[in-house]
Amino acid sequence: MLPSRTVIAMKTLACDVLVVGLGPAGSSAARAAAHSGADVLAVDRRQAVGVPVQCAEYVPAQLVGQLGLGREYIVQPIAGMRTFLPDGSQTLTRTPGFTIRRDLLDQTLALAAARAGARLMLSTRAKTMAPDRTVILRGKSGGWFRVQPKVIIGADGPRSKVGRWVGAVNRNLLPGVQATLRLAQPLDCTEVYFDPVLYAGYGWCFPKGELANVGLGMRRDAAHPGSVHALLEDFVDRLRRAGKVVGEPVAHAAGWIPAEPVRQAVYGNMVLAGDAAGHTHPITGAGVFAAVSTGEMAGRWAARAAAAGDPDVLAGYEEEWRDLLADTLDRASRRRALMEERWDDFDRVIPSCWVAYRDYYAPAP
Repeated sequence: MLPSRTVIAMKTLACDVLVVGLGPAGSSAARAAAHSGADVLAVDRRQAVGVPVQCAEYVPAQLVGQLGLGREYIVQPIAGMRTFLPDGSQTLTRTPGFTIRRDLLDQTLALAAARAGARLMLSTRAKTMAPDRTVILRGKSGGWFRVQPKVIIGADGPRSKVGRWVGAVNRNLLPGVQATLRLAQPLDCTEVYFDPVLYAGYGWCFPKGELANVGLGMRRDAAHPGSVHALLEDFVDRLRRAGKVVGEPVAHAAGWIPAEPVRQAVYGNMVLAGDAAGHTHPITGAGVFAAVSTGEMAGRWAARAAAAGDPDVLAGYEEEWRDLLADTLDRASRRRALMEERWDDFDRVIPSCWVAYRDYYAPAP
């Protein structure tokens, strides 16, 4: 809200497309819209793009080629994923990819957006939106700005303010916590651990050269209370005893993982992309590929709508992102509901609710 009883001098900014958020979705949207000829303004409340990191830092191999922005952000190649169950059994899934430095990836994408012609404003918050969809921004030096874009793209994360403006709030958010530790020996696969104490979630160990991101994401509710941070400490101790990691954490991270059912992403002249739209996979929590892909789509369609002066053009974005992701996200959402409902039958439910197992892809019971 604006300060009451205060006269504020506002500067008017002009643009075709306003992008709120400069994560992978927002920077991809800004880059695509600018490439398509739109006048793009992209804002982010953080002082530095990509900081702090809130990510397990794995991306599929195809994303690197899709971006075409070099490999400076890559830490190591990943051959696949090993899934561990409490009985000691494990399953190897061949899923080539890379672990990355997420801060460098975000900064690489933001730089690409700027080079495409987008104007970037950091330490700038989208504060309010008027009924005529004029957006009020507050800059890092306390300056206030008024902007009335033809299209607004909300790419501002799981707790999206733009999402709140259009009544599309992520209500199904899972806590994710992570510690970075030194590996006892190199790993060439990501590792995922299931345990009944991690309600409707899992723990992970993702190698990054000499280090590993060790974390967990799970459901917390009245029937399953407790501290996710305490559970993370227990999980880290478990990996120490198993000889996976050594020493004390050198970094910590935490954030929210959307686990939403499929919903619309276009609201008049406003669209959502990435975590803001609930495009994160409700089972795995993976979101970078979806964020980059939907952000790029949103940017292209926003530029077209702005050029045509017709927000109805944005229906093309809704159709395109659904063609790519809707079936996958819908299956994952239904599997998550099954997982949460039948978690007490842990041994039977996991094969139906994790992507490494064939039963996951069978028709839902």
